[in-house]
Amino acid sequence: MTSTFTMPLGPVHVALEEPVYFNLTVDGEIVRHVDLTSGHVHRGMEAMATQRNLVKNVTLTERVCSLCSNSHSFTYSMAVENVLGITIPDRARYLRVIAEEIKRISSHLFNTAIQAHIIGFKSLFMHVMEVREMMQDLKETVYGNRMNLAANCIGGVKYSVDAALLDYMRNMLDKVEPQVDEIREIYDTNSMVLARTRGLGLLPKEDAIRLGVVGPVARGSGLHLDVRKDSPYAAYPDVEFKTVVEQGCCIHARTMVRLHEIFESFKIIRQCITQLPDGEVTAPMRQIRTAEACARSEAPRGEVFYYIRTNGTDMPARLKWRVPSYMNWEALGVMMRDCNVSDVALITNSIDPCVSCTER
Repeated sequence: MTSTFTMPLGPVHVALEEPVYFNLTVDGEIVRHVDLTSGHVHRGMEAMATQRNLVKNVTLTERVCSLCSNSHSFTYSMAVENVLGITIPDRARYLRVIAEEIKRISSHLFNTAIQAHIIGFKSLFMHVMEVREMMQDLKETVYGNRMNLAANCIGGVKYSVDAALLDYMRNMLDKVEPQVDEIREIYDTNSMVLARTRGLGLLPKEDAIRLGVVGPVARGSGLHLDVRKDSPYAAYPDVEFKTVVEQGCCIHARTMVRLHEIFESFKIIRQCITQLPDGEVTAPMRQIRTAEACARSEAPRGEVFYYIRTNGTDMPARLKWRVPSYMNWEALGVMMRDCNVSDVALITNSIDPCVSCTER
């Protein structure tokens, strides 16, 4: 008599408060097969985009996802600028990168905090969230918002910064950096964290290539993939940073990629502040033509890709985007193979999933 049976998990998200439904084929406490059923929060946003003009869609795309919100308005704006032939001012290129890297730091800290929460390391969870709160304060001070920054617009950015705000940014980064360094050491050395993350949720390099995963999930499996390096945009060609890659292919490797990347973000922001040119922050709108274009960027979770087709009016004929979580979800079937049921939530969190942007 077989002990294998199917166990439903969901639709409450196993890592965050979003609905997704798993069917786990379980042999005792061991997961043998995973089926993912999605579509619970489909919002029809791509259809909505064709009913709004190009400017209104900046606001719409920023609401595709919360943690990657700035990446969506950023990439959408670049796609529109490409289709209209707009070249944004140099100052706007740097300000866009500053906003993007601030969001990346907050996003990576949130994911590592949730990992501690799932492990049961409550004091570490609260400590990481406390440090992340300093980045939230930075966002609120500079942009007036804690999640959706509303920083981007077609032709540049909506905001500028004076010397006082730049000094505030530097001082805040100086306060946050040593605390993140302490957090990184805990995740890399603590026996309880290592027991639940090292060697668990394996995604071998060949499977990462086959499945087309992106972002920290790919880099945690030894793949050198980073749109900021592979196809530089905005001010990224003008700053020095490295692509963080780990070879462990496990939860721990993906965690360390995110924590190491935070320090690269610190480096990028400081360079942008030092090199920030004077001048305008927006370029004038140009006549809308019938054409098509695309743009891509490296969001905290990986590559975001936007395609737009215009028809001569101010409302796009088609707007389509591909998000990183869409590519990474399928990898869970490999990561969860022969894992314990108790590790399902931890492995799911390691891809930094976003249901809302996947189903959009």
